[in-house]
Amino acid sequence: MTAGPLLFARYAYPPNALGYCGTDETHLLLEYGAAHTSDGGLAEAARTFEGAWPYLTLIAGANEIADPLDPRVVEAYWVGNDLLDRVPAGDLARHVEDRFRGRIGRSWQRVVDAVGAGAVPHHTFHVFAVYPWFGLMRTGVVDEPLHVLDRCRTTPALVECTSEDSARVLVRPLVWDGRRLALGSWTSRTVRWRDDGYAFVADLRQGDWVSLHWDFVCDLLTPDGARRLDRVTRTVLASVNASSATAAALG
Repeated sequence: MTAGPLLFARYAYPPNALGYCGTDETHLLLEYGAAHTSDGGLAEAARTFEGAWPYLTLIAGANEIADPLDPRVVEAYWVGNDLLDRVPAGDLARHVEDRFRGRIGRSWQRVVDAVGAGAVPHHTFHVFAVYPWFGLMRTGVVDEPLHVLDRCRTTPALVECTSEDSARVLVRPLVWDGRRLALGSWTSRTVRWRDDGYAFVADLRQGDWVSLHWDFVCDLLTPDGARRLDRVTRTVLASVNASSATAAALG
């Protein structure tokens, strides 16, 4: 298993490279993520991600794991594993209230409803429930929010072919029917797998399962890992759709 700090760097790099979150030393994450060793500097960089880091501490604490960058914890947050199921719903709700309620504002009840409907502390929960994009779609503003939600989530993908820095992959994109988010039909998409000569997957091949974040290949997945990421995505989608339906019913 990849060391936890390195695994974190691989998933944190794509949004960081776009300037959305975390350390100012973007190239540091790229170099570390492509390496096979890490040090305290990488762990320190991970703490600058104000969205992701609190979830790692929550998952670790609920599972009595001392290090939030333990690879099992990092995998749980970005891909999904059984550690997520051991985080009590009340702890997740309190976590979001303590860390993010000031940013959420009037959408707070929707987050609480999503937790009550079965959401788990996975990256997709933060993207779908805590960020404001889902709420914007309910007002009729769809194209940009849908694009952000689809790219910001972590996504399983099947490699069709590769070139020097990019790859064609099959993904199930997010779709919106006016009321609910869902996974659409398998679609080809061009993504990046190498930046400035660095790649997180050294030998990408046709038929490989990979994980994407902001259309960058973060890691190889086993078929089971791809299924777990798909399953947790569906779980969180069901929870936020339920919370949205409740909000619509209440007006």
